[in-house]
Amino acid sequence: MSLTVLVAIVVIGIAAVLVAVHASGGTRAAELANADRARRRFAEDFPNETIAEVLLTTPPTAAFLLLDGTRTGIVQAVGMHFLTRIVRPPDLAAVDADGATLCLKTRDFTWAGGCFRFASAGEVQRLSQRLSPANRNEQRKSA
Repeated sequence: MSLTVLVAIVVIGIAAVLVAVHASGGTRAAELANADRARRRFAEDFPNETIAEVLLTTPPTAAFLLLDGTRTGIVQAVGMHFLTRIVRPPDLAAVDADGATLCLKTRDFTWAGGCFRFASAGEVQRLSQRLSPANRNEQRKSA
């Protein structure tokens, strides 16, 4: 078999795999349809948690769920799946609010954090105050 034919077979094979993945929805990011969907998805991993309020990002690829004390649940789209976790102020190295955007940097190497856009600056301000590492003392009191 000539090298040209072999290269053509490999290129066509890779292209076919990429088209199949795209056609099956593998390149589409997951979204949360509404706050109830975020609650249900979070409850799959943390069934005993009581959720007081849900704040969805814009676009709805993540949700912040206000839990007891200063704990906050997060549901975030990662490809076609969702990452769920609970964060407390001591878990965060930095919380930056800029208008309707909230940027988090965590101390956890498994999830560095990220920037999230919300519908209003008011939502960001509330979350920023709740998640601020300055709330560490409050977290210790509630523990």
